[in-house]
Amino acid sequence: AQPERIVSTAVTLTGGLLSFDAPVIASGAAANGKFFAQWADVATQHGVETLWSAGSVDLEAVIAQDPDLIVVAASGADSTKDNIADLQAIAPTIVVDYSDGTWEDTTLKLAEAAGLTDQAEVTIADFEAHVSDVAGKITVPEGKANIVSYNGPGQNNPIGMTTGPHAQLLGELGFTIEEPKAEWHAQEGGARSDFVFASYENLTELTAETTFILSQDNEGAQAFADDPVLANVPSVVNKQVYGLGKNSFRIDFYSATEIVDGILQNFGNA
Repeated sequence: AQPERIVSTAVTLTGGLLSFDAPVIASGAAANGKFFAQWADVATQHGVETLWSAGSVDLEAVIAQDPDLIVVAASGADSTKDNIADLQAIAPTIVVDYSDGTWEDTTLKLAEAAGLTDQAEVTIADFEAHVSDVAGKITVPEGKANIVSYNGPGQNNPIGMTTGPHAQLLGELGFTIEEPKAEWHAQEGGARSDFVFASYENLTELTAETTFILSQDNEGAQAFADDPVLANVPSVVNKQVYGLGKNSFRIDFYSATEIVDGILQNFGNA
């Protein structure tokens, strides 16, 4: 039967469910105990209750929701895969890997389980139409662009790869993304397909004329532009450093829409 009471144990997956009006009744939260800001208002409108903060599990809270479908992330800080057997004893449980494809791929996986594929396809089609519309209303700066999660000295500073979701979205809008060098990757666990976790010093070797800073608006992105060590980076010299949006790190329908709207605001034709 089509699910009527869905519990999402992973905050990363909940936005996908809400985007096609799946009947989500409760969800795990982020580590700070909150839902992601890009869809928190939608969750409130739908009456979605909070189960727990990421990293915690309360099986009694799941039982109290009387779900007919439980959604679990395959990996990440919000994964409850170690509790699969316990969750399966409560209700049918699916495991979704949100790291092996686009947000659209993840959304369609969720929609299939919820019996709402048609609705999800409409959501995705509407988004793609919006991207196409915005692409026709902006002037893309000359040269390449890069995508940086700027954390400063002594930290890894992830740089978006051309195969990552942020690069793919910006590519649809007409930007050409600079590929970070594979040898910069300093994170344990081997290579990834979305980010190179580079050291702070590697940021000085970036060559693109435009830089987008993850998890920041334009004001927050100025920390990168004002860093004296990065004064000779081409995007800083060109004064073309922009925030990709405060909710841009984790892409779902809602944050992707915010990114596209932000690009229109920054690069829209007068």
